[in-house]
Amino acid sequence: MHHDSRMDRMATSDSNKTAPRFYALVPCAGTGSRAGTNGPKQYERIAGQPLVWHTLAAFAAVKRIARTMVVVAPGDRFFERNPTSALVAACGGGTRAQSVSNGLYELRRAGATENDWVLVHDAARCLISPVLIDKLIDACEGDAVGGLLAIKLTDTLKREEGGRSRETLERDDQWLAQTPQMFRIGMLLQALEHAGGAVTDEASAIESLGQRPLLVTGGAQNFKVTYPEDFAFAEAVLKARAR
Repeated sequence: MHHDSRMDRMATSDSNKTAPRFYALVPCAGTGSRAGTNGPKQYERIAGQPLVWHTLAAFAAVKRIARTMVVVAPGDRFFERNPTSALVAACGGGTRAQSVSNGLYELRRAGATENDWVLVHDAARCLISPVLIDKLIDACEGDAVGGLLAIKLTDTLKREEGGRSRETLERDDQWLAQTPQMFRIGMLLQALEHAGGAVTDEASAIESLGQRPLLVTGGAQNFKVTYPEDFAFAEAVLKARAR
């Protein structure tokens, strides 16, 4: 039987067209109430730029990311005054889970499919690096479920009661979840709908379906800027990287 290499090339081309793409989704609708800032912490300046700018720059440097979408609160005009190459969707909800769900629907409207991957990342984790983003993609793109960046707990963990330490908890199997968290868009939408609005990260929604996300070792610098003292530390790291 004659082997038609042209047909093989066409089949390969077709399969490439349907290969899953990678999208980033950055919920950016929080008020930053613990940060002690006048406005949302994601717009506070760190190392000369709004905090969220550093976050978006890391994703912009990863060539495999087809598009990044930022989810802001309705009425948030920051990106009108500060244009970005990312898509901006003013569909932030009352909870993180709602903001992510709304953002996923907007990604679908923008052409993403249920089979495409989405990397959901906290806007306030502004020390994320392209290297860590690529590490997560490499680890998860062949996985049936997906996964998240996390670091193994090294400190002793205490259970508190009335301001006092009641007991010391085992830490051998304890990890601190970070972001990005990378899952298929369809599975994540289903998981968020199933888990409800109380979940604080995407992995816990996926776990509610009985799935087990892959833990991919992140980095200690990939922390969430939350408290006033975090800003000075993040600025020092960013300035040191720029040297």
